[in-house]
Amino acid sequence: MNTTAQARGSDLARQIVVLSAVSFMLIAAVIGAGAFGNTAVQDQQGGALDTDGSYLAPAGPAFSIWSVIYVGLILYSVWQALPRQRANARQRALGWLIALTMVLNGLWLVAARFGTLVLTVVVIVLLLAALGYTFRVAVRTRDSRDGVVDAVLIDGVTGLHLGWVTLATVANTAAWLTTIVPAEWEGAADAIGIGVLVVVALIGLGIAWRSGWRIAPALALAWGLSWLAVERFTGEPQSAPIGVTAIVVAVVVLGPPAVVRLGRLARGSGRG
Repeated sequence: MNTTAQARGSDLARQIVVLSAVSFMLIAAVIGAGAFGNTAVQDQQGGALDTDGSYLAPAGPAFSIWSVIYVGLILYSVWQALPRQRANARQRALGWLIALTMVLNGLWLVAARFGTLVLTVVVIVLLLAALGYTFRVAVRTRDSRDGVVDAVLIDGVTGLHLGWVTLATVANTAAWLTTIVPAEWEGAADAIGIGVLVVVALIGLGIAWRSGWRIAPALALAWGLSWLAVERFTGEPQSAPIGVTAIVVAVVVLGPPAVVRLGRLARGSGRG
């Protein structure tokens, strides 16, 4: 009886922590958006986080993906708080981890507002690591009998979050390095940018392969890469070589998961 009571208490605590984490993240997001008279994220850190902060920053519309991720996390937080989800084995495995990713998400905004640029890099790397592990657990615990809502709110939202933060980590790190490297390094910006994007392609394919070719991370990564290309063609600093490479990498990253997904749909597999 004691063990049962402890399990119930732990489950309830997990649900409350998830709701608290999403609340913290949303408050940080509202402040980061420039509400209440605060400076918006892109204008903080001397503008280093804006679209012209580095050669690897995507165009402004790319960041609209946060709306999808935030809505997904809100819906997940409400759904996991339902009584029937309290003792769910998958919620027990993932609830605390998803709460951690939301807290780190909010902490990045706090770091951007009140900390230093290098601190934002540290926090986003921690967020990327947490998302990578969370998505791995999500893949490992997924059962087709869990249903569509489970697949969308856990696998889909976590996958989008992971894919976007993968590119955001690259952009954040590039913004920081741009402020500290010698100015003459700009002459090698095209070569460095292309090299980094090749690594991004390998990471994206690695995530897809290790997750059984799940498509959500690839969709978010390809989205960000496409807007990175737009910014390099039409914004500042301009770089056609980096823009072309970003498009190629977007296709490379999205192509295999999309083909696998379409194949599964054609076979009626419906696997997430």
